Amino acid sequence: MLYTIPLSPIPAQSLTCPIAELQCQFWLRQLASGLYIDITTNNTPLLLGILCQNGTDLLRSPLSPLPGTLYFGDNAGTSDPYFTGLGSRFLLYYEDNSS
Repeated sequence: MLYTIPLSPIPAQSLTCPIAELQCQFWLRQLASGLYIDITTNNTPLLLGILCQNGTDLLRSPLSPLPGTLYFGDNAGTSDPYFTGLGSRFLLYYEDNSS
């Protein structure tokens, strides 16, 4: 099943969202070199300082507690995400591969 994680078009934001029965905290920030994300699950760091790129799985480790893929998609092309398009052009998807 494919889920969309709700984001806002602001340069720095944090949100909490349940994924695969885990409480996931996301922190996104726009820097000059790109959009970066930190993810914690139940207050344990999962990913820190990861550059967000279009179509690239953020959960590359087979040891990840999340049994799926997490990636940004560009609805208008193939650009890497930028904060002004978050929630509209650039969406953050979680695809649950366990079912």
